[in-house]
Amino acid sequence: MALRGIRGAVTVSNDSAEEVLKATRELLDAITIENELLISDIASVLFTVTSDIKSVFPAEAARTMGWDAVPLLCFQEIEVPGALPKCIRVLIHINTNKLQKDIKHVYIGEAKKLRKDLN
Repeated sequence: MALRGIRGAVTVSNDSAEEVLKATRELLDAITIENELLISDIASVLFTVTSDIKSVFPAEAARTMGWDAVPLLCFQEIEVPGALPKCIRVLIHINTNKLQKDIKHVYIGEAKKLRKDLN
């Protein structure tokens, strides 16, 4: 069994806890469905947010989805001029027998701009 990474991102219009948590749940749900994940497959999850998101930790959304036994950690994204604002990124480490090419990364809404090669 291999350890693989699944990437994803989503943006919000406003930095409100409600909107950040809703967008994060939408992203995690989409990644879960696309990759047929079970919570028991997840080794850890890293979140980053741009500096304009301060209302809540995205990891809180994962905990409310039952991922409370999964190690979760949040970071602030590097402030690069011109970078996509109000963006939540995630890297999910999973234990899987899937090949790297079979992993489906998920970018939602404005975050699709980050990986045009996947759309």
